[in-house]
Amino acid sequence: METLLTRLGFSFFLVYIFTFYDLSLSFSPIDNYLVNCGASQDSTVDNRRFVSDSSDSSNSHLLSSPQAFSLCAGTLLPGLSQIYHTARVFKAPSKYVFDVKDPGTHMVRLHFHQFNSSKLNLGDSQFHVLVNGLVALTNFSGGNLVGPKVMEYLFWVNSENLEITFVPAKRSKFAFVNAIEVISAPKDLILETAQSINGDKVENFEGLNKKAFEVVYRVTVGGPKVTPFNDSLWRTWMPDNEYLKSREGSSRVYFGGRIRYQAGGPSREVGPDNVYDSARLIESKNALIPNVNLTWEFPVIEDYKYLVRMHFCDIASISLGLLFFNVYVNGHLAYKDLDLSAVTNYLLASPFYADFVVDADHSGVVTVSVGPSSKSMGYTVDAILNGVEIMKMNNSVGSLDGKLPAELVMKCWPGRSGGILLPLIALVCLLLSLSAIMHRRKNKVDSVPWSKLPVDVPEISPKQDKQQLASQV
Repeated sequence: METLLTRLGFSFFLVYIFTFYDLSLSFSPIDNYLVNCGASQDSTVDNRRFVSDSSDSSNSHLLSSPQAFSLCAGTLLPGLSQIYHTARVFKAPSKYVFDVKDPGTHMVRLHFHQFNSSKLNLGDSQFHVLVNGLVALTNFSGGNLVGPKVMEYLFWVNSENLEITFVPAKRSKFAFVNAIEVISAPKDLILETAQSINGDKVENFEGLNKKAFEVVYRVTVGGPKVTPFNDSLWRTWMPDNEYLKSREGSSRVYFGGRIRYQAGGPSREVGPDNVYDSARLIESKNALIPNVNLTWEFPVIEDYKYLVRMHFCDIASISLGLLFFNVYVNGHLAYKDLDLSAVTNYLLASPFYADFVVDADHSGVVTVSVGPSSKSMGYTVDAILNGVEIMKMNNSVGSLDGKLPAELVMKCWPGRSGGILLPLIALVCLLLSLSAIMHRRKNKVDSVPWSKLPVDVPEISPKQDKQQLASQV
């Protein structure tokens, strides 16, 4: 009995040590700004404290703007996070500025939820968003929102500040935001090199980490939704059911063991356990190799490049060296005879991912597929996929939404041209009128014949060449 208790105690000690070890290695970002916009108090979401942007302790600075104000929802909806019950509203261009202590890739999340209040309906908003001189959003409208929406981006930052600018689309509109996250990313999240797929040609794509990205899809394959609470970078991974083109010949697999992360391989910040411990696979039930591929289809916007990241972890094979398969992107062979044993240093349940850069064609979709290769064997697993991420990359003018650069987006705000010049013209006209009246009165008093005002007063006219953003985006 004493021996049994000793063994149990030692087992609990090991569990405690491993748990503490995992926690001690959890990611702790150097730059970690969580802002509760428009709120007078802080809010806690998934054990994370969002600080009021009215607080001096928020570590962010909202540039003073006489046309920015806070707004509270008229009705509090049960089950909805507190950060969506308030908003910061901007009637003119305004920006948040965050100090950057850790240069490199930063995650930026913008939280939006439209609600009604006695003062304003956020559904009437229309605005643009710029981040460090890059266009993140154009003509975004709260009226198109159905429930809370999180726009997630990755930006390379090598300056001392990160600036997020909100620009109303026109004078009759306004901008708003409910919450902001700015987090320095792990150094291994986006590497410098990926594989560019151009038809059947595969070549290196350099400088990947210096690009800007909008996260379009983040999918866990075969498993349930992964919430921010279960992800060390507070991401959401959606189930793949909606995107799976055909389930024929496939099955799901769940793994109850420990995912074996290795130095030099993907970390938990690249992909959490809850993504790697489920998968869809093709499996031979006999000596015949199934002649099928598993394919997922994701609608995208054409004229952009996309980063496609595919996550793999062999949680189904009974032994090493049995799993070989092909990987396809947009119907083209991207990885031939992928051997997960070899790329993971011959360790089962160890994660691996591959990055591919593709152009979105006129089909309006990006497809990813896995299927058996010429090296596949009977009675084994012949293909597997655990997760997919698809990120839109900035275009040649530095935009993730439209064909106009940030400079032209800012010029579209009427206050930057005629907005200053027109009041100046009115003031000049008023002074000329007062001068004329005073001159007339003086002439009457002195009985001097009246004469006309000089006709050579220079005329001032407002600039007429404003850009019209809506017609060009």
